[in-house]
Amino acid sequence: MKYLQTKSKKIKPISIIQVKDYGELPATEECQKFGVENIKDAEKIDKATENLYKTEFYNGILKPICGGYKGLTVEQAKDKIFEDLKKQNKSDKMYEVTSLEKPVKCRCGGKVIVAVLPDQWFINYGSEGWKKLARDCLASMTIHPKIYRKLFEDTIEWLHERPCARKRGIGTLLPWDEKWIIESLSDSTIYMCLYTIIHHIKRNEIKPEQLRDEFWDYILLNKGTPEEVEKTTGIDRDLIEVMKREFEYWYPNDQRHSAVGHITNHLTFFVFNHAGIFAKKYWPKMISLNEYVIREGAKMSKSRGNVIPLVDIPRKYCADLYRLYIAFAADLSSTVDWKSENIRDTQNKLESFYYFTKSIIDSAKSDENGHLEKWLMSRLQHHIMEVTGNLEEMKTRTALEIALFEVWNDFRWYIQRKGETNAKILRRALKLWLKLLAPFAPHICEELWSETKEHGFISLAEWPQAKEELVNAQAEEKENLIKKTIEDTLNILKATKITPHKIYYYTASQWKWQVYLKILEKSKHEEVKLDEIMRELASEQELKGKLKEVAKFASKVMQETSRIPEKRKADILKVGMLKEKEVINNAKAFLAARFKTCIIVHGEDENERYDPKSRATLSVPYRPAIYIEQKRSNEAMH
Repeated sequence: MKYLQTKSKKIKPISIIQVKDYGELPATEECQKFGVENIKDAEKIDKATENLYKTEFYNGILKPICGGYKGLTVEQAKDKIFEDLKKQNKSDKMYEVTSLEKPVKCRCGGKVIVAVLPDQWFINYGSEGWKKLARDCLASMTIHPKIYRKLFEDTIEWLHERPCARKRGIGTLLPWDEKWIIESLSDSTIYMCLYTIIHHIKRNEIKPEQLRDEFWDYILLNKGTPEEVEKTTGIDRDLIEVMKREFEYWYPNDQRHSAVGHITNHLTFFVFNHAGIFAKKYWPKMISLNEYVIREGAKMSKSRGNVIPLVDIPRKYCADLYRLYIAFAADLSSTVDWKSENIRDTQNKLESFYYFTKSIIDSAKSDENGHLEKWLMSRLQHHIMEVTGNLEEMKTRTALEIALFEVWNDFRWYIQRKGETNAKILRRALKLWLKLLAPFAPHICEELWSETKEHGFISLAEWPQAKEELVNAQAEEKENLIKKTIEDTLNILKATKITPHKIYYYTASQWKWQVYLKILEKSKHEEVKLDEIMRELASEQELKGKLKEVAKFASKVMQETSRIPEKRKADILKVGMLKEKEVINNAKAFLAARFKTCIIVHGEDENERYDPKSRATLSVPYRPAIYIEQKRSNEAMH
């Protein structure tokens, strides 16, 4: 070893590549840059090597010492050297599997063997005319999630010749060279067109030899006539027309769903082949993609032994639980991490949902249709629109969160406020809820659907449509007031840790509502400025004499309204001035039970109100002022 170290110091590297901004020995400089001290700094050496190789490949020029290759870039010289060696029979190719994990195994667990076959057949995806068609096809399609469109575009550009046949395995013989079998990825790109008519082929026992080119040319490409196809194939003309109509009904392919990993192979082939074979009206409309599934934080693979066979899913978990869990776990652009603990949580939610809905079905008998029933049906219309919109955009997790949790929260709130579940309209609302959840948990929804005495299957029922006439902004704003009042009261109790003897609420005076609605209206169209709004308010007769109070209140309201979503602003303006005192008084029993104390409501304008701490002046529309009287004490908190 000492001999080798001594001799190696006398070896002088020969520099053959000139790189801009580098000296005679770029490798030495690169090692110094990355702080390489000795051969043990493997990570730093790898980074230095990667950086220098990339720089040399694109910017390096071969020096005069390289003879006939001098002045060429490394990229140019590489190809020329290979061709020269090939002509001299001094070269050979070496292939290397680029998979990150080795050995590579197929889905059945067997080892993957890469072989180079002589006289291989290729599909030339590099044809510029074909590439243009593929670009046009992709441009006309929707890609979900959108972030993967760029990968499709890049794949179309770099994709060139690709092997399309193999020597062994099952598959279709290559028509012009039957020693070869069509390779599976090349054979899996337009098979969905076969799905449109395969049931007719099987039912009528049409033989493979009858499915001649003339048959497919007519069905798929509109070439020829039924009479000509009948004469050539022996298939009845009427049946040919039925299959033609069936294909026309189902095509184009509205949505193809697959995994992200297939973008660089058969999903792009899918685009190429549809663009190259079919007329534009048959080009696919959408590709949706999902990320991979990992298990307990580790990648699933046969070699790790942590793959869950799909056939075991319904036996171990049930299909609905699996569907719900996968939808909860991630959207299409996220990786699903399969965790047993989370599956149990999802199972508990599914069981709770079942028993909750059963209780509603069993008790709904009353014809009552009051304020709370109108509120629930109004909320459902929003949920229908939101779930539908998210499903159309393939945002499955968001759609499920709304369809299950947000709707469930509304049902719970209704029952808390009402104290009972005997209104028939609750069963009507439940049917809408089941329809929204049916795509995620079809089996349990079918069972519950039948228990509502509905005929037929929920899977065949019409998807719910939001009804504008059932949207009730006033009912929703009344309940928003109650919810916000409870939230503010809880915050005070939490902060003060007092036990209430009585709780007083003070609702805002009419002039405050006038200012509040005026500012809200202005904020819909433009940024509200205090001096401008005050000039308008000063001209209103009802506000004269209290402009100092108005200015102070307006400043406070401008801050609050800036945080209100536009949709809510529109609802508040649609409702106008809310009779807050009446709303809270109607909910007094509910509030009293909620806080286990006496509830008293005053209007800010009342002269005979009990308000020892002058809290009423702090009231704002939708934010009543609060005074809490403690047990055994007259001390109050706001």
